[in-house]
Amino acid sequence: MSSLARRLRGIFTSPLPATTKTPAKTIKRSSSNNSSLKEMVDKFKKSSDSKRFRSRYGYYEKAVLTLAKAKKFSFIEDILEHQKQYNEISTEVFAVRLMTLYGKAGMFEHAHKLFDELPKLNCERTVVSFNALLSVCVNSKKFDKIDGFFQELPGNLGVVPDVVSYNIIVNAFCEMGSLDSALSVLDEMEKVGLEPDLITFNTLLNAFYQNGSYADGEKIWDLMKKNNVAPNVRSYNAKLRGVISENRMSEAVELIDEMKTSGIKPDVFTLNSLMKGFCNAGNLEEAKRWYSEIARNELPPVRATYMTLIPFLVEKGDFDMATELCKEVCSRRWLIEPALLQQVLEGLVKESKIEEATELVELAKLKKFRITLELPSDK
Repeated sequence: MSSLARRLRGIFTSPLPATTKTPAKTIKRSSSNNSSLKEMVDKFKKSSDSKRFRSRYGYYEKAVLTLAKAKKFSFIEDILEHQKQYNEISTEVFAVRLMTLYGKAGMFEHAHKLFDELPKLNCERTVVSFNALLSVCVNSKKFDKIDGFFQELPGNLGVVPDVVSYNIIVNAFCEMGSLDSALSVLDEMEKVGLEPDLITFNTLLNAFYQNGSYADGEKIWDLMKKNNVAPNVRSYNAKLRGVISENRMSEAVELIDEMKTSGIKPDVFTLNSLMKGFCNAGNLEEAKRWYSEIARNELPPVRATYMTLIPFLVEKGDFDMATELCKEVCSRRWLIEPALLQQVLEGLVKESKIEEATELVELAKLKKFRITLELPSDK
């Protein structure tokens, strides 16, 4: 048994640490809502008769995620099992799509069952569907299944695990927090003649930098360069988060310059990380500067930008900018904590900016926010 096999067996078959489950809010769905979802399923199945429709993965994903959110798993099964009647089921790409969708809905057993059925559906199983099954295990948190699949299926199917297979194993170890085991996969890849790729290194960089193992993250960065694997924006974003976690803000800014010199354009997550770092460091001007860089670089804004900066602006008493950002949040109909909006309102009132406070309240009402805002008394 290889060292990787021993690690797989030792870790993936070990019970996960007990977690305290927070009871989910019980949502009473009316019969009309249930009927509308059933109607959606019926329309989806009818639309599936169109070959063009069946080629649109986005339609399938949106439908499955909507039903999964509503916990209508029988409806998901209805939609996906319906697809087996079409000729595409004999193509591995289409079958893998269905397996992946089951995985995203957390329906591991259904994905596994479909994998076992593929020969009867005249669909050849290759390393592609093997990798899909491993991915379903990770997405469904069925880590205890990975060992058996990785050890037994390649021989049974006559397939050889490829770089993608090992990348999934690396990701599984990282998801479980077994970072040393994840790193050891690189040795196993070398033994079978496979070279780690950008996905391998990015997965490791994210895990090590994010878990506070900055020094080890730097070693992986150096190893990536030694292997002549060029970093991309995701690589730099991982490193940037690591640098910021060490409160090395000057180095973080230098890293942005290094990215640009290397021809890599920072994305909104790059600038968000830098902005958040300066917020945590208490530097209002630098935080605002890097926020402005998002618009200057014509990057699409994300909710996290505002949810990071608005509380900091309130803390520093910059209610004018906080108000403008709240207006943008309302306009985009993003979720925002009522208490945060209330803090902005109170700050405006204290500065005798009643007109601006009233405008913010009216905007929230206009956008039909399901929150209650009170305009403080002007004392």
